Amino acid sequence: MRKTGPKARQPEARKDEGSPLAEAGEAVERRSRGRTREGASFPVAPPRSELPSGYAEALTEIKRRVQEERLRVVLAANSAMVLLYWDIGRMILEKQDRAGWGAKVIDRLAADLREAFPEMKGWSPRNLKYMRAFAAAWPDRAIVQEPLARITWYHNLALLEKLSRGQERLWYARKAVEHGWSHNVLVLQIEGRAHERHGKVISNFKTTLPPADSDMAEQVFKDPYLFDFLGTADPRREREVEQALVDHIQRFLLELGTGFAFVGRQILLEVGGQDFYVDLLFYHLRLRCYVVIELKAVPFDPAFVGQLNLYLSAADDLLRHPDDKPAIGLLLCRSKDKIVVEYALRNLKRPVGVAEWETQIVEKLPEELKGSLPTVEEIEAEMG
Repeated sequence: MRKTGPKARQPEARKDEGSPLAEAGEAVERRSRGRTREGASFPVAPPRSELPSGYAEALTEIKRRVQEERLRVVLAANSAMVLLYWDIGRMILEKQDRAGWGAKVIDRLAADLREAFPEMKGWSPRNLKYMRAFAAAWPDRAIVQEPLARITWYHNLALLEKLSRGQERLWYARKAVEHGWSHNVLVLQIEGRAHERHGKVISNFKTTLPPADSDMAEQVFKDPYLFDFLGTADPRREREVEQALVDHIQRFLLELGTGFAFVGRQILLEVGGQDFYVDLLFYHLRLRCYVVIELKAVPFDPAFVGQLNLYLSAADDLLRHPDDKPAIGLLLCRSKDKIVVEYALRNLKRPVGVAEWETQIVEKLPEELKGSLPTVEEIEAEMG
């Protein structure tokens, strides 16, 4: 009988004996997807029904602690950034008064800071001028420490741009901290002259406005100035982009109806004591092979090819049935340079597709199966 897909197999169990990660006095039985070998496996988590009582409560507590600690760390970083910006603004003000610094010096300073800290993007002339205005508006650093350092830089810019009186700015800053107002809510409250109506009418603020550390916390995590200050790309934003790509490509391939069977996403692969995660894994019923898809929210890097090749080798070694054909890889990036990709793929024996111009994976298929895989042009058109 002609095989139409991977043979259904129960997850295999393996014992990790003598490992420093093993529980004291007992071997660790672990489930895995497909076969296992020494130092390599696709492990899968056991069903919750097999876990001891109290696991759900412990998970809830761990998640709470992680969320609290993430918030504490990011708020501390935000406070340090706001105070640093105040210090820089104060220094610029002093140099203007004593040394006659003007607009040319600001432009030069911005360029030199960008050169010194290329990974940071908060050194535009415009932002330096905001730092100067921020220091001019708040001569006392103690006031900046509380509550201005507890709101984001965007919040502080809104206070500078929308209000001219210090007491009003402080009132809105304290309310933003108290109620956890996002930047947009803060602007709406300012435009609605909330400080003039405060205490004069009966309101439902306490029941309708978000509590502290809700919208504000979310805003802090999204604040691009904060991640510029930390000198790193915004991992949250990159993860959102990658997640959107994964969702879209997954739906696109399944909707093609040409034989893609979805196996899983973010599949854990353990190799040589290291953890890797396969973005998307499909099995193609007509091609009779696994299809590994990696999505990157950044431009093409030759290192991606080596990573994808590792996943393909592991899939062939641990998941492939004797009747299956070698796994196929698709690497989708935000952008690419044709020559860099060409050199990265030259002499690579595995079927790997990268970007719109590389159609080898489709061209090498038998004639009767050439319509089974979408061309990379079709996938890129979907990514739009």
